[in-house]
Amino acid sequence: MHKTIDFPNIGIHLESVGDHITVFGFDIAYYGIIIGIGILVGLLIAVAEAKRTGQKEEDYYDLAIYAVIFAIIGARAYYVIFSWDMYKDDLLSILNIRQGGLAIYGGVIAAVITVLIFARIKKLSAPLLMDTAGLGLVAGQMIGRWGNFFNREAFGEYTDSLLAMRLPVDAVRSSDITELMREHMETVDGVSYIQVHPTYLYESLWCMMVLIIMLLYRKHKKFDGEVFLVYLLGYGLGRVWIEGLRTDQLLLPVVGLPVSQILAGVIVVVSTILIIYHRRKVTKE
Repeated sequence: MHKTIDFPNIGIHLESVGDHITVFGFDIAYYGIIIGIGILVGLLIAVAEAKRTGQKEEDYYDLAIYAVIFAIIGARAYYVIFSWDMYKDDLLSILNIRQGGLAIYGGVIAAVITVLIFARIKKLSAPLLMDTAGLGLVAGQMIGRWGNFFNREAFGEYTDSLLAMRLPVDAVRSSDITELMREHMETVDGVSYIQVHPTYLYESLWCMMVLIIMLLYRKHKKFDGEVFLVYLLGYGLGRVWIEGLRTDQLLLPVVGLPVSQILAGVIVVVSTILIIYHRRKVTKE
């Protein structure tokens, strides 16, 4: 497998980008390392926000243990459910997440359920927990998306735009290569290349923007849970756009529509309605 990754229109050439390191004979995937870093940074941000707002920092360390476990399970379950053909003949492969295969919305859904249960047991405010943890969540997503870079996955359709990314064909899954990519395929020194949208990069930058907006917005929120709704709205808007570019979309059975794109659109509408409704309600009071 050839390991180059190029951004030809901005003059960046990476000669050898591996997908793992080997420690004592054991391969550790960069994907897992980056996800781990994202989780750690997200936790530190959430704890810092808890301290700033006078909450118990220990609650967020406790919450993180459960939320991370169930979010990973949820993210994997969501991906497997909508990619069942890839796993139905090898059920043990469901347990192998080292090569990717986590769907963020599955993780978010599982994390929200975990927060609701945790808040009920600990007698805490679930909306406040979500506001605080939401900052860490989007920061973790911003970092975690770079795992897709090392796995050469989650990219978009052919493009020759400024940020176009060029990948060797033998380094990507054949199922992710479209006819349009094949039409524009180039062969250099016997190696075939495709050129695509680096959608992982788009999403990482989008998450950074959403994080900045949330940090600014938190000083103006009128009710607990509003900052998390801003996250759902902001991230959803980006996901509607970015998901439409990807070639590895998870599709709804029968209708064949991108499930995450549809879910993102619904979340955007619902979040907007809830923000407007609750802000007006608080103003009237």
